[in-house]
Amino acid sequence: MQDPNEDTEWNDILRKKGILPPKEIPKDDEEEELALQQQQSVVKTYESMTLEELDENEDEFSEDDEAAIEMYRQKRLAEWKATQMKNVFGEVTEISGQDYVKEVNKAGDGIWVVLHLYKQGIPLCTLINQHLSALARKFPQTKFLKSISTTCIPNYPDRNLPTIFVYFEGEMKAQFIGPLVFGGMNLTVEELEWRLSESGAIKTDLEENPRKQIEDKLMTSIRSSLPTRKDGDSDDEDY
Repeated sequence: MQDPNEDTEWNDILRKKGILPPKEIPKDDEEEELALQQQQSVVKTYESMTLEELDENEDEFSEDDEAAIEMYRQKRLAEWKATQMKNVFGEVTEISGQDYVKEVNKAGDGIWVVLHLYKQGIPLCTLINQHLSALARKFPQTKFLKSISTTCIPNYPDRNLPTIFVYFEGEMKAQFIGPLVFGGMNLTVEELEWRLSESGAIKTDLEENPRKQIEDKLMTSIRSSLPTRKDGDSDDEDY
């Protein structure tokens, strides 16, 4: 008599028609298949978890689960990093007062925000907006925003313009208020870059403060223009 468990094409046909019973699975293979099914079931549970949920439920996992847990933790971490890489801005975005909480206070984890309060018709505000556009392209990981001052903060005084607020994860880290802080219309984009880097908002590749270079050149120019004293000159003149 033909073995019903034999792997033949005819037996497969008979099994499909219900004439032969399903093929018996050896005990070792059955246990292995059951373990695989259980592992797949567990992995499916892990698969639906976020990084935070994996950490929260870490104590409930058995030692046998650790390999699967670590695999999906690394997967979630890679996905998170990929999302962070997409958090690039690259331009200065205009906001209103209604956008303030969402765009500034709730900008997200690890996000630096540079907000410029300005008004049209103020030359220094226009200059700073131009500089910020260049810096936004250079530092796309930082969120650069601008807003008409009174639209963002009612009754904000014009004498405080330009104003730049720097936030990190919803907390203010620095503020630059008024024209004197920026040094007037001689402000260069490099000087503004250095100022923002000191607050932590951007990571500059400048090695030293550009303003210091200008000041050093200015002092050198002043010293060279002073009259030199010749030997034999007297502080006192005879009358």
